[in-house]
Amino acid sequence: MLRKMIYLLYSCAKIAILGISWCKAMDTKNLQLFLNLATTLHFGQTGEALHMSASAVSRTIQRMEEEVGQRLLERDNRSVHLTEVGRQFHSYARQSLGQWHAFCEAVKQDAEGLVGEISVFCSITAVYSVLSDVLESFRRRHPEIDIKLHTGDQADGISHLLKGDNDIAIIARPDKLSPRLQFQTLTHSPLLFIYPAIHCTVESNIQRHLDTGGALPWRQLPFIVSERGLARTRLDQWLRLQGVKPNIYAQVSGHEAIVSMVGLGFGVGVVPELVLASSPLKDKVQVLDVQPSLAPFAIGLSTTAQRLENPLVKAFWDCAKASYRNDF
Repeated sequence: MLRKMIYLLYSCAKIAILGISWCKAMDTKNLQLFLNLATTLHFGQTGEALHMSASAVSRTIQRMEEEVGQRLLERDNRSVHLTEVGRQFHSYARQSLGQWHAFCEAVKQDAEGLVGEISVFCSITAVYSVLSDVLESFRRRHPEIDIKLHTGDQADGISHLLKGDNDIAIIARPDKLSPRLQFQTLTHSPLLFIYPAIHCTVESNIQRHLDTGGALPWRQLPFIVSERGLARTRLDQWLRLQGVKPNIYAQVSGHEAIVSMVGLGFGVGVVPELVLASSPLKDKVQVLDVQPSLAPFAIGLSTTAQRLENPLVKAFWDCAKASYRNDF
């Protein structure tokens, strides 16, 4: 551990020796502000995230530009984008914050063991279907690490990570993963077509075709779909391959809402099996045997490579891997 601390100090000193003069008076809050703004490219959104006014964000950036001696952002009434120096500074800011956080955690670990807080983002379903198994083991191993839990639509997990809002997210692995992110698969979940179990127009229409062995009237069926996310992408691809223009009844946030609306008889939908198995309304829907089937979800942990250097995040990552080791 002492060797790691010395290396981190040497890395910081090396940056200064190379003549990067802008680091001398820059604090970590300003660096975090710049990274957030480089992601949102919106002064108002960055201000809201950091509990500042847009004008205060603008003044901070101006002071940073004065210290650097170059413009970091080009901005007008319509758009904001990074200059070439701004892109270089973005790389510097990420590396510097990563080294600073790693140094602080290394010092803390030497003094106290693993103590601190990490933030985890996941859907409500993932809380009790994935996270609960990990937490049971993690708390036994690291009782001094607190978990700050944020819940929401799993489709938002990647944006939370890239913006720096959370350390770890439990998500379905996207078809194209950002090069900034690491992903560890914990389990898999098939994607299922579901329809109402209660007697209603949708159920009667589907059951009539199933009883006669006829093709399902996809164009006539009302669809309850996700507003965005991997399940929506895969459903759209499947419908295009079938040559079907769907009748979209509603677009909702979260797979749990799809189960609810389908169970109430409003239409058909697509949800991960993991969500359906955990839903209190699972008896209100039926599963359609649809071919070709949709590709299953790979569900697991994701974080940035930078945050994975944090000993607390790495401890959670390793514990999750051990908890699901026998699944593969």
